[in-house]
Amino acid sequence: MDRGIWAIWYDIADNSRTEYLDWFHHVHIPEKLSRPGYRWAAHYALGHGGRGRGYLALFGGDTTQTFLHPSPGQLATRQSAETKKFITMRIKAAAGILAEEARVDGPDAGKRSPGPTAAPVVQIGHYNAPSPAVEDDLGGWYAQQRFPLLATLPGCVGARKMLATVGSYKHAILHEFSSLELREQHFAPHEAERDDPTTWMGRVVPQLQHAPYSPAVGCRIWPVV
Repeated sequence: MDRGIWAIWYDIADNSRTEYLDWFHHVHIPEKLSRPGYRWAAHYALGHGGRGRGYLALFGGDTTQTFLHPSPGQLATRQSAETKKFITMRIKAAAGILAEEARVDGPDAGKRSPGPTAAPVVQIGHYNAPSPAVEDDLGGWYAQQRFPLLATLPGCVGARKMLATVGSYKHAILHEFSSLELREQHFAPHEAERDDPTTWMGRVVPQLQHAPYSPAVGCRIWPVV
């Protein structure tokens, strides 16, 4: 099973984008997928909702240990001149190695393809909670309200609640959808509850301290949908 995810957020300058994406999709991703324990990869263009802009790369592995043997810091010391050239093109890069805490499949779970690859559309949040009491309330909301909703929501492929093994922000949530249109039609109205303090979501979610690129909505550009 793919219980670990390595997530990388970044942007690329307009004049480097075509060259970078060609390398990332045809050289770098295949190289990573050749390593033991890597199960899938997905690359997203952000900017379809939320605050995040630029790109999101996701690599799925057996566990977080997949990405720590060797670790990202060790890999950086072994990079070829070509890899260093392209990695330095990234602007405001941030990363997290995330361990799956819980997951739920939605009605469109069968549309995850190829294999276990993350869905054509994702919404990802990466954040800290200000206190254990808020984490208690947040966990209850996910278990009792949000995940049961996603299990029946049209267009939902699934969701994963994750905890950071490496990264500045402890919590992450990855929502997966079969299309942007279905996300906007069926999921976006529920997101409006965050602005209503009488709802459970409106009580707990505004207290979370999000990363600068979170939350973000992305459409998959590799593998091509």
